Amino acid sequence: MAVYLDFEEPLKALEEQIEQTKEIGASTEIDMSDKINELKHVLEEKTKEIFSGLTPWQRVQLSRHPDRPYTLAYINAITNGEFQELHGDRSVKDDKAMIGGFGSVDGETVMFIGQQKGINTKMRQFRNFGMPNPEGYRKALRLMKMAEKFNKPIVTFIDTPGAFPGLEAEERGQGEAIGRNIYEMMRLKVPVICIIIGEGASGGALGIGVGDKVVMLENTWYSVISPESCSSILWRSWDFKEKAADALKLTSVDMKNNGLVDEVIMEPLNGAHRNQEEMFGIVKNYIKNYISELKTIDPAQRIEDRIEKFNKMGVWK
Repeated sequence: MAVYLDFEEPLKALEEQIEQTKEIGASTEIDMSDKINELKHVLEEKTKEIFSGLTPWQRVQLSRHPDRPYTLAYINAITNGEFQELHGDRSVKDDKAMIGGFGSVDGETVMFIGQQKGINTKMRQFRNFGMPNPEGYRKALRLMKMAEKFNKPIVTFIDTPGAFPGLEAEERGQGEAIGRNIYEMMRLKVPVICIIIGEGASGGALGIGVGDKVVMLENTWYSVISPESCSSILWRSWDFKEKAADALKLTSVDMKNNGLVDEVIMEPLNGAHRNQEEMFGIVKNYIKNYISELKTIDPAQRIEDRIEKFNKMGVWK
């Protein structure tokens, strides 16, 4: 059963009205096609009205929508199931919040890495709500180095509320693991494409977020802190999370305008959570185009460009 956010309620009412009209037509054998088409037109216009005027906080809500596809869904769709997951960091354990492995994109072998959230309560616990431990980032780095060894491009899918903040994570070197990944990703000789598909929070996102192309889906966010945490620090309450979302400039458009991401990938009219298959096709085409573009650049030049891009961030003259 589809889940509707509060600002999507008018769409739910129209969709229910369309279904009821179809049922009336089927039960009475009366042609209701004109009425159905009229309602579909009203639904389309209402959808455009709602989704063209979303606030930053509403985009944050969409990035967390339970019907929104997660990393594994993208990988399985893009590779048509030709994906071999690889496990473990060869030191502590296999972190289920971070997944990775080789997949085939129309004959092109790609290393896919990303945070995975669960699709239900049990899976969310199993995946630690998409919050990796240090071994997750070390697994990601191991797979990146493997991709480099075999000269295969890397695609990372970013969707995390942050790295796991538990005591045991700090004991095993959470900050060091993320810092090491940032350092090593700067110097990878293969093309690296980073795609924010949901939440991009803090160092948890940046730990797999350094690449030649860093792009965001339209209804995602990328920031050093979540609106709720920002609100609790500044106002000692979560009640100002909408105000914090505005101030943080965390939307895809804000990030692109500030030169912090390379491109915004537009979603279907009513969001990735309503048109998953269309979204998979769009992302796949972007990945293929980026790989083709980056392959034409000399590895040494790619590294130089990557370093220069990140060095310019936060610097004004």
